[in-house]
Amino acid sequence: MHVRETEELKTRLEKLAFKKTIPFCHSCYRQASTGRCERCGSDDLMRELPGHGVEWGVDWVIQSLLQDNLTPASTEEGFEESVSQCYPETTTVGWLELNTVSILKEMDPVAWDLAESEWIDSELNEGNLVTLDNGSKYYWIHDIEEYLDTAENENAVA
Repeated sequence: MHVRETEELKTRLEKLAFKKTIPFCHSCYRQASTGRCERCGSDDLMRELPGHGVEWGVDWVIQSLLQDNLTPASTEEGFEESVSQCYPETTTVGWLELNTVSILKEMDPVAWDLAESEWIDSELNEGNLVTLDNGSKYYWIHDIEEYLDTAENENAVA
């Protein structure tokens, strides 16, 4: 079920990317708003995102739209919050009362990084997080859905 929802989200992002861009003929280096270049007749067109440039496909457009309109998820903060909810806020070591998250991070950074990676995978599998660039940036699904709802409503009104 989650994979289908992610694919639907990607489809919505692609549709928005096409709505936000203008077909562009690379050969003639001009807009081809009808979907075919009026000068050379080509229908093998790039996409122009005003203010961002021209490129083939829409993956780059999606990345630009997300970067311009959303803040990537802080997986580090999310994981720390998750750990804080699962364990006591402080841990007693000898006579010291120390922050549990800080102890875990500092005493075994490799295990911490591994646990964070597993948490990210879990959030991806549960459909809470999504990455569209193979893990360079993560976004909360609800943030993308909210952005899409707003952007699609703006396009419907316009």
